[in-house]
Amino acid sequence: MATSARTQPPWKEPQPSAPAKLKVWNSLTRTKNEFVPVDPAGKEVKWYSCGPTVYDDAHLGHARNYVTIDILRRILAGYFNYNLKFVQNVTDVDDKIILRGRQQHLLSQFKEKNSSVTKEVIDTTIKAFDTYVKKNLPLLSPDLLPENFNKESAEKYAGVIAGKSLEGTGPAGDKEAKVKMHLRTAGTAAAALLSPSNSSEADVEEFYAGAEDVLLPYLDSLHGSSIDADDHTIFTKLTQKFEGRFNDDMKSLNVLEPDVVTRVTEYGPQIVEFVEKIVEHKYGYATTDGSVYFDIDSFEKVPGNHYARLEPWNRNDKGLQADGEGALTKQTSEKRSDADFALWKSSKPGEPAWKSPWGPGRPGWHIECSAMASDVLGEQMDIHSGGIDLCFPHHDNELAQSEAYWSQKEGGHQWVNYFLHMGHLSISGSKMSKSLKNFTTIREALARSDWTARSLRIIFLLGGWHDGVEITDDLRKAGSSFESYVTNFFYKVRDLEIHPNTNSSGAEDEKVRKQFESAKEKLHNALADSFDTPTAMRAISALITDYNSADKTALSDKVSFEIARWVTSIVRIFGLDGSVAPSDATIGWSGIDIPEEAKESVYAVARERDEIRQHAIAGDLSPELLTSILSKDKAAKQQDAASIPYAEVLSTFQENVKDLAQKKAPAKDFLALCDRLRDLDLWDLGIYLEDRENAPSMVRPIDAELRAARDQKDAIARQKREAKEKREKEEAEKKAKLAEQAKIDPKEMFRTEEFTAWDDDGLPTKDAKGDDVAKGRTKKMKKEWEKQKKLHEEYLKSGA
Repeated sequence: MATSARTQPPWKEPQPSAPAKLKVWNSLTRTKNEFVPVDPAGKEVKWYSCGPTVYDDAHLGHARNYVTIDILRRILAGYFNYNLKFVQNVTDVDDKIILRGRQQHLLSQFKEKNSSVTKEVIDTTIKAFDTYVKKNLPLLSPDLLPENFNKESAEKYAGVIAGKSLEGTGPAGDKEAKVKMHLRTAGTAAAALLSPSNSSEADVEEFYAGAEDVLLPYLDSLHGSSIDADDHTIFTKLTQKFEGRFNDDMKSLNVLEPDVVTRVTEYGPQIVEFVEKIVEHKYGYATTDGSVYFDIDSFEKVPGNHYARLEPWNRNDKGLQADGEGALTKQTSEKRSDADFALWKSSKPGEPAWKSPWGPGRPGWHIECSAMASDVLGEQMDIHSGGIDLCFPHHDNELAQSEAYWSQKEGGHQWVNYFLHMGHLSISGSKMSKSLKNFTTIREALARSDWTARSLRIIFLLGGWHDGVEITDDLRKAGSSFESYVTNFFYKVRDLEIHPNTNSSGAEDEKVRKQFESAKEKLHNALADSFDTPTAMRAISALITDYNSADKTALSDKVSFEIARWVTSIVRIFGLDGSVAPSDATIGWSGIDIPEEAKESVYAVARERDEIRQHAIAGDLSPELLTSILSKDKAAKQQDAASIPYAEVLSTFQENVKDLAQKKAPAKDFLALCDRLRDLDLWDLGIYLEDRENAPSMVRPIDAELRAARDQKDAIARQKREAKEKREKEEAEKKAKLAEQAKIDPKEMFRTEEFTAWDDDGLPTKDAKGDDVAKGRTKKMKKEWEKQKKLHEEYLKSGA
């Protein structure tokens, strides 16, 4: 249902006996409000989310935003059963895209013209280096040579390099991160200039790769204005490439596709119409250069209209205002107020342009979302979302211009009921940002196996959605621990499908059911409390702990399966199991099953191994018993290609058992064979048999945790082996040295230049100067002589 102007929906407290109603943290009110959709039936939810600006690859900071929004979207639809219309835009034209597209186009032309590193290329790059350093690193000498860059930058920016602030007091922040980025860029260019090479095409590419970031802005300053404004392909070539890569990244993170995607370049006429109506309502004005600005003063003169509702404390922040206007926007004296922002920008030479009543131009940054969201969702929506950095000026400007567009009377218009803003992902106190170049791309992180779609999503679920997240070792461990805990729970319950428990007691079922109901209530209350996923995750972990503590011999499989299906449905709602629907009746998530083609042979060999191992330990193995065990399972004569390796393990194990039986081998040989099956044969096929006390072995796939445990075990064994080999080697060397020493006649052992006279036994009496050897020293040498005499006599007796 539509709300009245400047009022929120009628928040109602739930009755004590009723389940908690959903409340969400609303940036618009800066408090938690009960969620009441505009839809009179209370089921349809209209949601607009700010999408990517597609000029580079998405990084983990973007993953934080889009995965977290995806989690909230899934909870609203999958848990609270709302029907969502989810709209997300693609910003495919703005100042950053224009700059990046134009710069890449000019660099491409420059490289085509200069396929080798000529003197002209070097001269141009030196000028680009000088320009970059003067603009971005003012502490360095204006005439700094590339060969002196490392030395001078290390001196002038020593504090920043060491992690301090520019002023030397307080912690480093975004400003220092930007300086470090400029130092890296200039340093890479200096290195390229100091070692140019034309020996191969790869060397030329390496030079351009090093010099690229100083050449891009320099070439743009020289030739940017020459770009044909009507040739939009210069820019769409860039945006189409990165939009495709963004979509691939989102799929790899299991982020649901939007129901509707809008692109700025496809909304030119609608944006012009939107701006015209704002001007018609007296909330916008045109300037002589063909731009149109939003008139904040006129807007706020109307009772009920307020500007900067999301972050009123930032409304006069000139830095944020400038960021909102874009790097290509130039101030004009015709603006009625410094805070007025562009609805439509006249296109300067080198910028793409669309027709408008005010002349060739392009949309302001903020107007695009207002026009697109209004076109698809109408005059009012339930939810608007995005990163926390979009609050001001982007979303505040969106709000003002949209309310100005839809307003027909005094009292204003409620365009958005709930603003949801996701917290940042931080690195060492600085947010992850394309402009700071301090990011790891999503595809890099996944390719290096730093993260999986599940492990990264778990990290975000363990943090509040609107809170900042800094990934630490402790957070990684917490995420890994949760994933392993749930995985091991699924292993145990799924094993009941193979080895059902036929014993149960009503008392144990009743106790566990009460714990189950308590967990469901805790999770519901957490999700209803503004999507409190950290508390919800703890509720799941606590339930698994209760389950693990229960007496499994007295717990019915029915209760185990009920709990497992509920946990499965929740983790699927959270998006932790690929595209599997939460309503799917199966148990567990991907990664807990061995291959389908392995099951027949592997479960058979596991059963045989369990029986043989049990009887070997009991000491009652017999040929008749072994024959009986092996007769239960035979590998099929016809096998699919994928099944053959597993069938071979079964047949090989059976043949080895028969061979040992024929030899009447001792029990220890059968146990060794069982260990080999577990530790080598099946392990090499990615399958592990987990031996359990008083229970059949559990068949499970090998995961990262098992591999890490095996690697650690192998490392310890290797260390012990190496230590033993070292000891043995040292002992052998010592023994060899002693044997060699034993050959020396004690009468000859002291006949060296250190002495000049000896007695009949070869003991020294005079030193090199002819002086008598001191009594103390003679006494010491006598002991050594006697020891050597005994050693030598043993040597002579041995006849060696």
